[in-house]
This record gives sequence, C-alpha cells and structure tokens, in this order.
Amino acid sequence: MVVIRLQRGGRTHSPVYTIVAADKRNARNGRFLERLGQYNPQAEGDAVLNGVKAENIKAWLDKGAVLSDTVRTLLKKAKVEL
Repeated sequence: MVVIRLQRGGRTHSPVYTIVAADKRNARNGRFLERLGQYNPQAEGDAVLNGVKAENIKAWLDKGAVLSDTVRTLLKKAKVEL
C-alpha cells in the first residue's frame, strides 16, 4: 500500500521533513516513489510548507494512496485543496 508521509532530514535538533509517497513496508527514511513537498516546523508563516505538489498528491490519492495523519493535518492547516 502506498502512503503519503513525512521523511525526516536536516540536522540534529533542526529537523526538516520531506513529504513523500512511499510503500508502507519501506523504512521511514528509506526508498520512496516521489517527493511531493517539504515541511519545515521551525519556519514561520507561509514558509512552513514549501513546494507542495497538490496535483501530484491528488493523483496518488486517486491511485489508492493513503495520507498519514500528520500530513493530513498539515495540508488542512495550510488550506491545500485536495
């Protein structure tokens, strides 16, 4: 099953997360199918979510992918239309 979830990156105590479509069986930072955007929890305002590809997320959802709870919440707060 394909899941749209966060992949951790950045430095110690300064995380930056990448929104990816990945097979659920793969590790959190393992192989992914596509990068769909970036989330920076330390940024302020509109810079929190960068480069979110809403159309690609819609395409993955149409193919049967599932949003993780965290990604669903982030997209709602950023008012990304799906």
